Amino acid sequence: MNEQNVLATILAGGKSERMGKDKLFLELNNKPLIQHTLDKVNKYFKKIIVITNQENEFFSKNNLTTVKDCIEGQLGPLVGVLTAMQWAKKNFPQCAWVATFPCDTPFFPEDIIEKFIEESKKKDSLLLTTSSHGRKHNVFGLWSLELYDKLKDDLINNKIRKVQDWTKKHKIKNLEFKFKDYDPFFNINTLDDLELAKKLNVNDKK
Repeated sequence: MNEQNVLATILAGGKSERMGKDKLFLELNNKPLIQHTLDKVNKYFKKIIVITNQENEFFSKNNLTTVKDCIEGQLGPLVGVLTAMQWAKKNFPQCAWVATFPCDTPFFPEDIIEKFIEESKKKDSLLLTTSSHGRKHNVFGLWSLELYDKLKDDLINNKIRKVQDWTKKHKIKNLEFKFKDYDPFFNINTLDDLELAKKLNVNDKK
């Protein structure tokens, strides 16, 4: 299933401050952390970009399109969303939506992608967010390109930086996920998190 009007975007422009090193390429189950996200996203989307401010041979070896933040300063994922929208407007004319995924959440449920695709065919909301057990996971989102001008204005002129501060200003639709044994939205920020992830008996090869 390759969606023709959705740009899949992996947000990988963070500073990894708590990790003390770039976490993109730390190994989990014998492959780089970012590869876990790519393996899921690749099944569904024709167009995929990675928002990152670094260069690494991993990207060229895997024929990945990388895009640097359109606003300097590593100001957070909202800039990554805007960057993806800007890239789509120039390079993907039929694009109507940007689907965003973090690079550090290897166990996220694959059916979130299927739900994004399903929602992209509807027109009842311009922004779709996710949550699990009441906890927001706004970096997993489906963003209409109709939001581009407003997002750009808020980032540049109103200095809004936090995803939740921006999304609460808009009519959003939320997907709630439930889990029993572990939180599939568990993200890896520290070396301790990485060690915990290695111990989780999770089949993320769906």
